[in-house]
Amino acid sequence: MNALRIVTIGFLIMELTNVITLYFFPGSTYTNGVGIFNAWEKSKLDPDVHAFVKYLVNWVAGSKLIFILLLIVILYTVDDDQFVFVGLAMTVSILSFFWRLFPLVRKMDKANEISPKNYSIGLGWMIFAMISAFVGATLWVVLG
Repeated sequence: MNALRIVTIGFLIMELTNVITLYFFPGSTYTNGVGIFNAWEKSKLDPDVHAFVKYLVNWVAGSKLIFILLLIVILYTVDDDQFVFVGLAMTVSILSFFWRLFPLVRKMDKANEISPKNYSIGLGWMIFAMISAFVGATLWVVLG
């Protein structure tokens, strides 16, 4: 098993914990549950808004679950030479976080709409670490 497959398995485990949290404990402040957003509790004051927010949370969880299952199939069916493309695809897809999501979460963090304070900075570093792991593992496979 090469480094890229190990990084992918680690990513899958991390994402699976997030899916479990979103489906069964959405208000959690752990594993990127939406409880970190003050708006989660505020949405409960309006049943229509809360129903919409819960729909979106479950939509994200379902999308992540599809992604996880497809990645598991890829893990077992793609040979090592082609798996480099998985590393590239994962790197690009995770990079998209910094295009749309990070600016939003950072803005909410600065406006004190997220607890704990500066959560966005830790999240940004965690996403950066995942990108770095995929880039490093992909280069290891290509150059090694």
